[in-house]
Amino acid sequence: MFNIAPDKKKHFWVGILLGAIFQLISFYLFPQNYLFSILISFISIVGVCYGFELFSLITKRGHYEIMDAVAGIIGGVIGMGIILLVDFIHLGNIPIS
Repeated sequence: MFNIAPDKKKHFWVGILLGAIFQLISFYLFPQNYLFSILISFISIVGVCYGFELFSLITKRGHYEIMDAVAGIIGGVIGMGIILLVDFIHLGNIPIS
């Protein structure tokens, strides 16, 4: 049904891991500001995924493809969502400040 290239799948799975890690770190660094921690995590994921592709373009040490970054960002958002869901279940409510 979906013909997705294997390298996109790798970027997707790595994005999930990055999103989860960045969300956990931002919760630790900004425990009082829930929305700010989500925003910082998202910006970090976009920066790392697109930055990696720019690095490949500049150094010619890889294949620059913007869809790799998009796959990583989509995975990162899913990873963030998993952590947010676990946090929501654990806390019982989302403290928005």
